[in-house]
Amino acid sequence: MPDLFPTTEEVTQEKLKDDAAAGGPSIVNHLGPDSFKKDGLRPFFEYRPLGLKELTGGKVGAHVIRAVPGQHPDAPRHSHALQFQFVYVLKGWTIFEYEGYGQHKLVAGSTVYQPPGVKHKEIDHSDDLELIEITMPADFETAVEDQAAT
Repeated sequence: MPDLFPTTEEVTQEKLKDDAAAGGPSIVNHLGPDSFKKDGLRPFFEYRPLGLKELTGGKVGAHVIRAVPGQHPDAPRHSHALQFQFVYVLKGWTIFEYEGYGQHKLVAGSTVYQPPGVKHKEIDHSDDLELIEITMPADFETAVEDQAAT
C-alpha cells in the first residue's frame, strides 16, 4: 500500500516525471537539432536552453550557444548584473576582450569564469563556434557601456 504522506523528495520526483511527460524539462533531457532558438541576447547566435532555469526556479541558467554562420559580432562593450557566469568552448574559436584582463582567443576546451560586472566585448568568432554558458541567476540585466566614455 502506498504511503499516504509522500516525502518532499517523492513529490519532487513525481513532479519532474509529470513535467517530462508533458514535454517540459526533466532531470534527463534529449535535445535535438531543432532545439536551438534565435531569441537570445545576440542576433548572431542561436541558443539551446538546457532546462536548468525551470528546474531551479530561475536560480541557475544554462544553454548552448552557437554561431549563426556568416554573421559576426557587432555587440558593444557591456557587463552583466549576475552572481556567476561560466563559459566552456565546445567547438570553434572566439576572441573576447575583458576589462583588466586583455584580449583572449578561446578555443575548444577553453573555460572562462567571467567575474560579476566585468566589462567585456566579443571581437570575433568562427562560423562553427559552440559553447556552453552557465549563469546565476538564469535571467539578468545587461548594461551597455556608454560609447562616449571609452
